[in-house]
Amino acid sequence: MAGGEDPGERSRTVRGAHEEFVTGGRVSPRVRAVVADSWRRSAAALPAADFLAPVELADAELEEYRGAHPLAFVMPLFRELLGTIADDGAHLLAVCDASGWMLWVEGHRGVRSRAEAMNFVAGARWDERHAGTNAPGTALALDHAVQIFATEHYNRAVQPWTCAAAPVHDPRTGRLLGAVDLTGGDHLAAPHSLALVRATALAAEARLAERDRGPGGVRAHELTALGQDEAMLTTPDGRRMHLGRRHSEILVLLAGHPEGLTGDRLAAELYGDRPVPPVTLRAELSRLRRLVGPLLASRPYRLCGPVETDVARVERDLEAGDVRGALRAYGGPLLPSSEAPGVCRARRLAEGRLRRAVLSGGDAWALQLWADSRWGEEDLEVWERLLAALPASAPQRAGVAAEARRLRGTYAQGLRKGGATLAQRRRH
Repeated sequence: MAGGEDPGERSRTVRGAHEEFVTGGRVSPRVRAVVADSWRRSAAALPAADFLAPVELADAELEEYRGAHPLAFVMPLFRELLGTIADDGAHLLAVCDASGWMLWVEGHRGVRSRAEAMNFVAGARWDERHAGTNAPGTALALDHAVQIFATEHYNRAVQPWTCAAAPVHDPRTGRLLGAVDLTGGDHLAAPHSLALVRATALAAEARLAERDRGPGGVRAHELTALGQDEAMLTTPDGRRMHLGRRHSEILVLLAGHPEGLTGDRLAAELYGDRPVPPVTLRAELSRLRRLVGPLLASRPYRLCGPVETDVARVERDLEAGDVRGALRAYGGPLLPSSEAPGVCRARRLAEGRLRRAVLSGGDAWALQLWADSRWGEEDLEVWERLLAALPASAPQRAGVAAEARRLRGTYAQGLRKGGATLAQRRRH
């Protein structure tokens, strides 16, 4: 809020705008753009504005998951910087992963008790798709720090609270790890609250970078290409380079063929049957060499020195039988907009192996994570396997059953349309 603005008046103004949106779909100009956009996303994903966020992890499963999460390493730092505030009886410190699962919710017992009434607890899902507009969920959706004031929350049950959250990234790869959040009353709706959580997130990233610079052998370059159209290459000294689309494809292909590729083979993997002059590929490789230096060698084209890829990390976890670890490392389809034949083949293989492992394992947590992803949300087989894996008492079972029914209906309708179209073709 602006300095001197009355919190009560602001809350009433936004509450009226919220009711107007929920009942009629119109967003008042009195609502901040970041909140209006989040309300629209929330309305598209949620059936109503009164609900409880689902609690999907508990007990030993929760302990195992958060103990293995990279943010466990910086929890002492979070407690050092925000813990004293969270212990004052008015605030909560919360940390979630990149999917919105709350890993830790800490603070005064009385405040935690109040938060439990709206399922703001460890193990609950607080991304926008499951909890509507809220600071940690919206910070994850936008990948930047954000404050959500009282009635700006989409879920009416959360509107007595105000929160500020900032995303935390892997300092080497830039991959989103989760978010750190401070939740409390109206007094949090001030610039210093957002600055505090942003500074805490930056401090956590710096602490993670210090750990990564510890003693060891020769550090590898790191290539991150899952879930993004343009890859990022991180050098052994921590310098990050955002690559263009063609350079991303070349490095992904060479990383997948450590033995190297001839010019003809690399051209076929990049361009397929399209007639492309050899000089075009040579020009691309020349520009790439200016970026990465001696990492790129020729005759055959290959990468010199170790290059760690997120695709290889997923594969190693699968080979070790760690499906959950593979899911945590899987940021999405490999260079999803690429049409290079070699990349498309590698994308299908990586996604197919992980999907088969998720289906065959029967782990409800893994199935839920896949079903909730952009690439799995329409996967009927996964939703049905998830429904079978959930115990009858699971709080999310009704929602999963409803989604499986919806997808079965959608697929049945598609089959009917396909059959009708085939019949029409035969008649003509």
